[in-house]
Amino acid sequence: MDTEFHRIKRLPPYVFEEVNLLKARARAAGDDIIDFGMGNPDLPTPQHIVDKLKEAADKPRTHRYSASKGIPGLRRAMAAYYERRFAVKLNPDTEVIATLGSKEGFANLAQAITTPGDAILVPNPSYPIHAYGFIIAGGVIQHVPALTPEQYLENISKIANQSAPRPSVLVLNYPSNPTSAVVDLDFYKEIVRFASRHDLIVLSDLAYAEIYFEGDPPPSILQVPGAKARSVEFNSLSKTYSMPGWRVGFAAGNERLIGALARIKSYLDYGAFTPIQVAAAAALNGPQDCVDEVRRIYKSRRDCLVESMTNAGWEIPSPPGTMFAWAPLPKEYVHIGSLEFSKLLVEHAKVAVSPGVGFGEYGEGYVRVALVENKHRIRQAARNVRKFLKGADDILAEYTNRKTAVL
Repeated sequence: MDTEFHRIKRLPPYVFEEVNLLKARARAAGDDIIDFGMGNPDLPTPQHIVDKLKEAADKPRTHRYSASKGIPGLRRAMAAYYERRFAVKLNPDTEVIATLGSKEGFANLAQAITTPGDAILVPNPSYPIHAYGFIIAGGVIQHVPALTPEQYLENISKIANQSAPRPSVLVLNYPSNPTSAVVDLDFYKEIVRFASRHDLIVLSDLAYAEIYFEGDPPPSILQVPGAKARSVEFNSLSKTYSMPGWRVGFAAGNERLIGALARIKSYLDYGAFTPIQVAAAAALNGPQDCVDEVRRIYKSRRDCLVESMTNAGWEIPSPPGTMFAWAPLPKEYVHIGSLEFSKLLVEHAKVAVSPGVGFGEYGEGYVRVALVENKHRIRQAARNVRKFLKGADDILAEYTNRKTAVL
């Protein structure tokens, strides 16, 4: 069989795979790689959540099929979180659905609402599923430059007016992965006004709502009057409670859109293992000092990263939120681009990051640095980077010779 499958052909090459292969080879050779590449939280899940999982798993009835849209207790906990955190009231039966992580929910809603050829407004750079979920569903992506929220607002109207067909969906992600930018409620008010004028569905990814370091907590688009008429917001317990492998997320908002996602999911899954859902409800309903501690640790790592890398000669802006820093390439390496820089960084500094171009063409010139190593490891990475920058002339000369030899 040598047929290329249609949906697979539509997916662009996975840029991060090149860096992942280099990491794997280096580790196989015995190198200690300090890995800031994947946003994979290293902190332990709080003990009271783990204990609730164990307690629920001891009950044989919880080992049966679960509910695709989430057990009622979990959906009630998710609705209670929105009322407590955002003063937004949601009907847990019709306006909330549990998902197998926010990524699954986003991709399946894209399947539910997309007709092949639909135009979708997506920020660029952005988390890959924001575009790929719609590409897999047959949509056409209209990339909107979004290095800052202001740039996104400036460009959506122009791109929407030039799009043929007219766009049907607009995607948001603040606090942003990868840029770490945050927005206020006025930003969402502008988005809702724009979406109303253009009759757009709005999908907002709020996975980093609780990882912020200065100012007011990030708002929800559902706080804006009228937003629920056309919006769904995705959230996740992965970062907030250090539960990435548990795969628990949720979507909240417009009843019709939540219903469409529920219909698709009913054909595809029976929901997460019930004890995981019970433990997730305990996370949302229980003491939140663990969330404060997670936030404190990421802030401490952020400050360590910015200070130590600046001292090493690489100035990295201090991110206001998320578990990432969005770092411009050091001036010595700007001309080779983010992918080649990331590969050289693994090879010569034993430090892994994510190339910005992997998040879209407007991410070129940057790399994403995940705060998933402790401060000791961050300082070691900075020492390695210092040598990497000081040796730039020799490293780049060797790099050029290799490229020339290949040609």
